Amino acid sequence: MSEVDYTRPLLLGYVLKHLLMTDGELIDIKVQLEQFAALEGFSMGTIYVEETATTPAAFEALIAAVNRYEVTTVVIPSRLHFAALAVTHDVKGTFERATGARVVIATPSP
Repeated sequence: MSEVDYTRPLLLGYVLKHLLMTDGELIDIKVQLEQFAALEGFSMGTIYVEETATTPAAFEALIAAVNRYEVTTVVIPSRLHFAALAVTHDVKGTFERATGARVVIATPSP
């Protein structure tokens, strides 16, 4: 992870590891999130990686960090990384209402 630039707003990330096939894909996703942060004028902070065995520990840590650091935006690789947390529940909407932070999807640069 790159150094935090305190002159830019802090961006946190969240990834469900089990949606990826390999550790290489996880590395690629982290790079994608960091590139998104730089392009959008953010400083990339922690990228929380949810492990299947400890779900929802990373998600809970993300919520705590958003509240602690007054983060306004969280980035995820795709909507599926929040949607897969609960089949019958709008996790993204609930997260945004509870924390006041918006959730954005990292789209690859053209």
